[in-house]
Amino acid sequence: MQQGNPRTFFITGGAGFIGSAVVRELIAHTQHNVINVDKLTYAGNLESHSNIEHSERHTFVQADICDAATMQRLFQKHQPDVVMHLAAESHVDRSIDGPAEFIQTNVVGTSVLLEVARAYWKSLQTSAPDKAAGFRFHHISTDEVYGDLEGPEGLFTEQTPYAPSSPYSASKASSDHLVRAWQRTYGLPTLITNCSNNYGPYHFPEKLIPLMILNALAGKPLPVYGNGQQIRDWLFVEDHARALVQVATQGEIGETYNIGGRNEKTNLEVVHTLCDLLQELVPKDTRYRDLITFVKDRPGHDLRYAIDARKIERELGWVPQETFETGLRKTVQWYLANESWWQRVQDGSYQGERLGASA
Repeated sequence: MQQGNPRTFFITGGAGFIGSAVVRELIAHTQHNVINVDKLTYAGNLESHSNIEHSERHTFVQADICDAATMQRLFQKHQPDVVMHLAAESHVDRSIDGPAEFIQTNVVGTSVLLEVARAYWKSLQTSAPDKAAGFRFHHISTDEVYGDLEGPEGLFTEQTPYAPSSPYSASKASSDHLVRAWQRTYGLPTLITNCSNNYGPYHFPEKLIPLMILNALAGKPLPVYGNGQQIRDWLFVEDHARALVQVATQGEIGETYNIGGRNEKTNLEVVHTLCDLLQELVPKDTRYRDLITFVKDRPGHDLRYAIDARKIERELGWVPQETFETGLRKTVQWYLANESWWQRVQDGSYQGERLGASA
């Protein structure tokens, strides 16, 4: 696909954490047009687009990817060149408490979108063959589909067998398999990316980093699962957004690309670093570290994730611009400067309570 010509990107989940970063990246740093489709569940937030909401190249549509008729209408109306499918239920703890919604959105929703995209792409082969030749369906997934890594060595590669542990990761693994099947069976031009843990601005505060920042600022306990030695590879969300746009425009059809930040940290290390940053930026007499509280571990909690991102680095030339230290400082500074955003989020349905303890 040529990058020089403006294309129309159909972004599902574009009001979510990663999706909104992709939308901002496309509007701020390319000439492409964006059709932003989001159901606006609890984690969707239109304020994540506040700096681009008046762009003539950005169109927001509130819609559910499980609604086939609406998806068909939107495809026909906007004639996308690229679909970037990010719409998903994404929180492991919520999947433990209520897996059915994850199956519906992540599996059924993906199958609906694939069929709508396939019919649209087939119609283009007759009406606009050049446009059909450039069409791409990019499915955005997670490293959690691989299960966990035993011991301190080894990395997830694109050939790592799937072994999902939670209802969330199982639903994402299912959607990955569907995308590959539609490519193999129908020839639909698809790409898949699997990423490590994202963090950064506009992150809904049920996830580890924003939850710890906001709890610490409020003087609340900082709940760390088990002994806090679970290891994750951390990826700054704006680095991820750049990678996703690069894959969608330059990736090879049928390929999978793993995207990671080369930042393996234990959960306890992350919390300690956050506490120390807050102690520097918002000093107080007592230590933020004293708020750390160890709680019962999550059921089926994977011990270690780590991404081998050499393929995307080698083939597409992408490398992260942020280290964990620079990205985390930017994240903390953003939350300190945007209290009105997260206070409005906290006034809603989520109040920082623990989820996923029902098993």
